[in-house]
Amino acid sequence: MKQVKAAIIGQGRSGRDIHAFSLSKMLDRYRIVAVSDPLEERRIRAEQELGCQAYADYRDLFERDDVDLIVNAAPSHMHVPITLEILNGGFHALCEKPLTRRTEHVDLLIEAAEISGKTLAVFQQSRFSPAFQQLRKVIDSGILGRIVQVSIAYNGFSRRWDWQTLQANNGGNLLNTGPHPVDQALQLFGTDVMPQVLCRMDRANTFGDAEDYVKLILHGDGRPTVDVEISSCCAYPSFTYNVQGTRGGLKGSTSHLDWKYFIPEEAPEQQLIQTPLHKQDGTPAYCGEQLTWHEKSWDISDEKGSNLFHTMAEQYYSMLYDTLTAGEPLKVTVQEVRQQIAVMEECFRQNPSFASNANVAVL
Repeated sequence: MKQVKAAIIGQGRSGRDIHAFSLSKMLDRYRIVAVSDPLEERRIRAEQELGCQAYADYRDLFERDDVDLIVNAAPSHMHVPITLEILNGGFHALCEKPLTRRTEHVDLLIEAAEISGKTLAVFQQSRFSPAFQQLRKVIDSGILGRIVQVSIAYNGFSRRWDWQTLQANNGGNLLNTGPHPVDQALQLFGTDVMPQVLCRMDRANTFGDAEDYVKLILHGDGRPTVDVEISSCCAYPSFTYNVQGTRGGLKGSTSHLDWKYFIPEEAPEQQLIQTPLHKQDGTPAYCGEQLTWHEKSWDISDEKGSNLFHTMAEQYYSMLYDTLTAGEPLKVTVQEVRQQIAVMEECFRQNPSFASNANVAVL
């Protein structure tokens, strides 16, 4: 089996704890040959842990002739310019989320990928969350009927004061956390049309100037309404799903799901009655019936649940490997990410106080 030789820009929480960690466990398909980070202690640690070369300047990676894929895990506001450099340098590029906050920047990257003939991928690994995959199976089976609403909550209580709380760094909950639930929301809404967007942002506990509360509703004719909540002022943390359908529903978290539904053929036959309802004794009656509910549940396996980040990353990197070595199409496309960015652009347009200081420089 061919090894894809990878280099990683950045050895922070994402570059080290997600990308380097997962790639180092997939040695049958990947080998990390180099990393870069401006902090010396991180470079020393990477050389010790990964057995690779480490550079202070990421551009030194471009001089190597043994690199196939470069992972861009630099700070968020550097995702676009560095990814452009990677593609223009003739390397496959995998960029961390958020890719950007401007659709025009996505178009620049798509054009650069087409010119270079290299793959441009975006690390939206939550598409491979076991719970989300199971949720989609239940919905796709049709047993819940027509889906009316899906609620996705990525909520917790957090007082943050790091660089990801600043608009100038493309920080804030929508860009930091939002790519995960918004990507899932668009998969459920449908990626063939642009949804109508309603969004409310607020600053609650952050020490920076970016938002840390987001309420986002996607809706459209013939589509489910999708309610996305990303809050840092929720004292009762919840990473949850709630699906409402015409024949049943689903609720749960990233580790456990419950769903129930009725079978139409088992339900009493009903028809509209416009006259007052009454009981057999003639007294007023409430409109109600007894349905036979079928209930099922799902639990994540201990193996997958023990390190959920690696579980999702491994599936993503397996998909990417098939693209790079066998020409298989990406399951998370840049066009889908572009739609996500378009939704976020509209969110910022509706909440201009959280867009005024945004970093829009490309190169």
